[in-house]
Amino acid sequence: MKGFLGLDPGISGGIALISQLTGAVTTVTTWKMPETDRDILDVLKPIDPTRTFAVVERVSTSPQMGVVSAGTFMGNYRALQMALTALEIPFDLVTPRKWQQAMSCLSGGDKNVTKRRAQQLFPGHKITHANADALLIAEFCRRIRKDGYGQK
Repeated sequence: MKGFLGLDPGISGGIALISQLTGAVTTVTTWKMPETDRDILDVLKPIDPTRTFAVVERVSTSPQMGVVSAGTFMGNYRALQMALTALEIPFDLVTPRKWQQAMSCLSGGDKNVTKRRAQQLFPGHKITHANADALLIAEFCRRIRKDGYGQK
């Protein structure tokens, strides 16, 4: 089995795992962004680091964000990186523009654009605003790893 993790650190973001089993059999698992650092670790801990690669959306704050929102947002971003590092799951940081362009869904901030694209690619999965970006990031990860991206 190969696993491809997509991590959207937004406050209303999420985590998605695409597991490629034998042949064309694939499973998809999603989680809303866990509320605490411990919860993040608990979600990621069962994942096999020797067969999984992750992509974390590279984020930054903006002047429109409140102090509490910005703190939570960046806290999730760092907590995800620390959990992946502690669990020895290799990962890359990718800008929203890069993964959205590759997935044909440049959103311009409109979450409905990425939700629609996720619904097209994962018709058998319940797509919400909380899991759409994470799913697309996981699929981006699957596609680039297939071509050797991030190989050591």
